[in-house]
Amino acid sequence: MNPLLAFINWNPNPELFNIAGVSIRYYGLLWAIGFALVYMIVHYLFRQRKISEKTFEPLFFYCFFGILIGARLGHCLFYQPEYYLHHFWEMILPIKILPQGGWKFTGYEGLASHGGTLGLMISLWLYSRKMKLHYMDVVDMIAIATPVMAGFIRIANLMNSEIIGKVTDMPWGFVFETIDLYPRHPAQLYEAIAYFILFFIMMFFYKKYDKKLHRGFYFGLCLTYIFTFRFFIEFLKENQVSFEDGMTFNMGQWLSVPFVIIGIYFMFFYGKKKAVK
Repeated sequence: MNPLLAFINWNPNPELFNIAGVSIRYYGLLWAIGFALVYMIVHYLFRQRKISEKTFEPLFFYCFFGILIGARLGHCLFYQPEYYLHHFWEMILPIKILPQGGWKFTGYEGLASHGGTLGLMISLWLYSRKMKLHYMDVVDMIAIATPVMAGFIRIANLMNSEIIGKVTDMPWGFVFETIDLYPRHPAQLYEAIAYFILFFIMMFFYKKYDKKLHRGFYFGLCLTYIFTFRFFIEFLKENQVSFEDGMTFNMGQWLSVPFVIIGIYFMFFYGKKKAVK
């Protein structure tokens, strides 16, 4: 393949603007937009179930920190444990310790969706206990909105030219100029589109069949769809860390398998003999 063959040249500045040395990046902005949209969707679902505003208000405190902490720890411990276990403060704080001394604000450079999912599930369990709500009712409502957040995160990855795909001859290949001059699968865009489609599927089921579906169905569908897609899309991606190069399946694929199994259980088996909503 001719390395100068350009399809879609891609080299956006990941920094939107800089204020007094503090970088405002597309990643953070898109993360915030996705979170705000999820907030509005879940707020709507809570109102539909006539759950009070007072009960709803703390939810996103739990979600925000559950996702952020889980995603950050997931990246550090699943993908780069040899580095972060020796750089503890960089795992916890959005900074880089400089070799010559001092530190630099960088934002969180590395968040893992599997860790974020696990962190979210734990935080929702804590929230449900505190508010005396049925755990599966809460995770079902969050699951309906989750694909929106997942889609915006993948668009943010695209703006950062990260999690790139393998080299391709397809006419929609992206040339990530900060990486090399080869057209590659825009795997981030594939995932974003798939997740937005899932959101519309979720809303279709909610509008048409909500009363007929058992507790846990939306949660199961969300996990099964997202992590099945994630498993197969990994075949089109470059490995994120070097230790994955000798693996039949990479870390993202291995971590997806238990989530798919859990999802199938909640879609087809959980709650079948229990009272529905």
